[in-house]
Amino acid sequence: MIPAVRTVTPVTDPVPLVFDSPHSGSIYPADFNHAIDRMTLRRSEDAHVEELFAPAVAEGATLIHALFPRCYVDPNRNSDDIDVSMIDGTWDGPVNPTFKTLQRGVGLIWKDMKAFGPVYDRKLTAGEIRKRIDTCWTPYHDTLKSTLDRFHETHGHVLHVNCHSMASMGDRTTEDGEVPRPDFVIGDRDGSTCAPALTDCVVETLRELGYSVAINDPYKGFELVRRHGRPTEGRHSIQIEINRKLYMEEATLSKVDGFLQLEQNLTVLARALAKLAADPAAL
Repeated sequence: MIPAVRTVTPVTDPVPLVFDSPHSGSIYPADFNHAIDRMTLRRSEDAHVEELFAPAVAEGATLIHALFPRCYVDPNRNSDDIDVSMIDGTWDGPVNPTFKTLQRGVGLIWKDMKAFGPVYDRKLTAGEIRKRIDTCWTPYHDTLKSTLDRFHETHGHVLHVNCHSMASMGDRTTEDGEVPRPDFVIGDRDGSTCAPALTDCVVETLRELGYSVAINDPYKGFELVRRHGRPTEGRHSIQIEINRKLYMEEATLSKVDGFLQLEQNLTVLARALAKLAADPAAL
């Protein structure tokens, strides 16, 4: 079994700043047994996002990223976010499916890619789902939690940046519909998962770099920022969605000329966030 998660540690003095990329994994387990075409399935990946944020470790940040694909098991969903209609037999764990699971088929275990069809031509066994949780979902969550806890214990606060990418256009199945999207969408669940200073730092830095930025529209942040964002305790979580047109060809996942410029600009952002993380009074 492949490792589930990789942690890249700072190459300079560490600051309480952690980037995580839960959806950039591209190692497909042998037991996946999906019916949909692999390249079509890869459209669900946040391809290359872990590479874009990798230089942040030179600013004192820690980077955590998944190695498994989100469509195999999604670490940005709770472990009870399950559509039991996918299961052959009964499920002995808790079940609390969200709207996205029931209406769009993108819960803990992906069922559909809507415009492209179902992921499987069969039902999954409870054992298959349990294995995915135990070998991928749980190690990812344990790694992220322990890293955030360690920095919080040492510094009294920690900044967590949950990193994603988004299609350049919405479609009929998405929250925003068939419209072009801004360069970045920043999510703090309507101000509930971090201090305003963190949101302001991200938004203002990106806008100064010339990007268009929306806040909480159409993405507010999901399970990982909800779980770890408790600003009254000094735990600040924010989600960043990057428009894929900035750095790759969406149909092929190949990088475009803008990749290096975006990587450099995200390093500028990481530097600004590292400065904020080192100054708890600013939060």
